Amino acid sequence: MTEVHPSSRAAPHPAAATIAVVILSSFLAPFMGSALNVALPPIGREFTINAVVLGWVVTAYSLSTAVFLLPSGRLGDIRGRRQVFLWGMVVYTAGSLLSAVAPSAPWLIAGRIVHGAGSAMGFASGMAILVSVVPPAGRGRALGWNVAAVYSGLSLGPFLGGLIAQGLGWRWIFIINIAAGVIATALTAWKVPRDAAGAPGARLDIWGSVNYALALLAFMGGLSWLPHLEGVALSGVGVLCLAAFVRWESRCASPIFDVAALRGNRVFAFANAAALVNYSATAAVSFLLSLYLQYVKDLTPSQAGLVLVAQPIVMAVFSPIAGRLSDRIEPRKLASTGMAFSALGLLVFCFLEEGTSLGYVVGGLAVLGLGFGLFSSPNTNAVMSAVPRSHYGAASGILSTMRVVGQMLSMGVVMVILAVCVGRVPLSPSAHAAVLHSVRLAFAGFAALCVLGVFASIVRGSDSSPPGREGA
Repeated sequence: MTEVHPSSRAAPHPAAATIAVVILSSFLAPFMGSALNVALPPIGREFTINAVVLGWVVTAYSLSTAVFLLPSGRLGDIRGRRQVFLWGMVVYTAGSLLSAVAPSAPWLIAGRIVHGAGSAMGFASGMAILVSVVPPAGRGRALGWNVAAVYSGLSLGPFLGGLIAQGLGWRWIFIINIAAGVIATALTAWKVPRDAAGAPGARLDIWGSVNYALALLAFMGGLSWLPHLEGVALSGVGVLCLAAFVRWESRCASPIFDVAALRGNRVFAFANAAALVNYSATAAVSFLLSLYLQYVKDLTPSQAGLVLVAQPIVMAVFSPIAGRLSDRIEPRKLASTGMAFSALGLLVFCFLEEGTSLGYVVGGLAVLGLGFGLFSSPNTNAVMSAVPRSHYGAASGILSTMRVVGQMLSMGVVMVILAVCVGRVPLSPSAHAAVLHSVRLAFAGFAALCVLGVFASIVRGSDSSPPGREGA
């Protein structure tokens, strides 16, 4: 037998372990979110809370993630992305623990806030780590697989979440995430190598971070109190704080949000705007359909999960394909096509009735999944390819912020509609007609928004690499 010299054996690619850890972390949060959407009605019944408070179980996570994403992305550039990513996994696991033992709705919402902070640290640094270890020629494929991991989590979440909520109770969704978070933390500490700071000598913009947090908190707090006058006033304060934030960031020497990059980089600006619109129009779909299927159609959590799984399965199938295509075809064309399919899928749900067949719902979810699968990977590729390597962390943070701010706004709109149409009352059978009206109204607004997003995606111009990106 011929002896094989150790040096001649095929060794794994040095980036393979890092990519695997990032993809694993990308799976966890979507799995949690989609599983929890199916479990919301049982949570509402246990704590006897109305639809608006139930919405805050989802919104608190998105709001917290949005608040921490920009500072986390910039901190990763300054201190090292691996360090921020590792602490994100630790905080995420702590949020799972707090939520699992929650004795009340406010405690659960607090746990979701901790969850959001951990996810922000992981997502902002994870995308930057992934892009930094993959050559430009294969970036679309890697991003496609990362998005596929996200939607695999979304695919398994409704099905397994429904089974867990129905068989073991909704708290077990968080308990399982504790175990997964511990594994992700250990793998990060073991496999992800330490990295050098991408922007050495820079300082974190503390004032900008605080101003940004106040803007989001005031605006979303105001939305939850609409249509009362106090809600209008509080949301107005949020808009003023946001304007002050943009003004400050345009003058700051080391901003957490590079306003100059948006102004001078058309592709980067409009690709992020398209992402914001797309997530604003589609993020609340699972929440709305979970209410519709379990309250109006009277399905069990496991049955509702089987229906909701259609969208993320289609996303998981088409995201890697779209990612590979975006390495050869202009991402703008793929993303705009995906946005158009998303608008069509949302339009389908404007006509839901109590007697609507489940096949009709599954068909609409499949169209929506196809749209998002075609949109996400190419749009991400366009964003990350439009900036130099030294700004990967900030760019990843901005793109992720568009995602979570879009999710936050989507749920904010839904909570306003529920507050007006249903009121702040427990979701008893007498409120089911109002719930159905709210669902249709929300989908009509989201479909119109997605149509506008098609134009935002088209007008960005030709996608191209910035000068010096290849050698950055």
